[in-house]
Amino acid sequence: MDHVAERAARGDREALAKVVTEHYSGVFRFCSRLLDAQRAEDAAQETFLRAGKLIQSFRHESAIRTWLFGIALNVCRNERRKMKPTLPLQDWDHAPSTPDKSVIAAHLLREAMAQLDADHRDVVVLHEMEGLTYDECAQALGIPIGTVKSRLHYAFVRLRELLRDRGTAR
Repeated sequence: MDHVAERAARGDREALAKVVTEHYSGVFRFCSRLLDAQRAEDAAQETFLRAGKLIQSFRHESAIRTWLFGIALNVCRNERRKMKPTLPLQDWDHAPSTPDKSVIAAHLLREAMAQLDADHRDVVVLHEMEGLTYDECAQALGIPIGTVKSRLHYAFVRLRELLRDRGTAR
């Protein structure tokens, strides 16, 4: 159990500040993979505002990081409803000034990810990019673990189709 989160849930402001300090960069990175930079910054801040209000309801059934990603995902979904659906191009790779095959492949992957529906894209970002386990993804998304596995499977099938159409998948 995360003792800092437990203290924060009991109203310890220093512990809550420590939770924010320890997890802000990860939550911001997660949000920036789902939104543009400005909206990601706003979403990360909104995530921690909501977390501060909801911390007493944190039941310690998951890691605090997983709980925060669940809040961040809901904030990002709300933001995506307000805007035209797009996937940001920043922060997926750090491309050199002259494109090479890896930069082109990363660009094609970003485009393919943008074509996935939000449910499939969310689970790929959580599992493959943020490194959450199936169980942690299920907790963050509020869905059964079997649904996580199914969404990942169908997301990868769709990604292979999209990339094959562009001549990049085998």
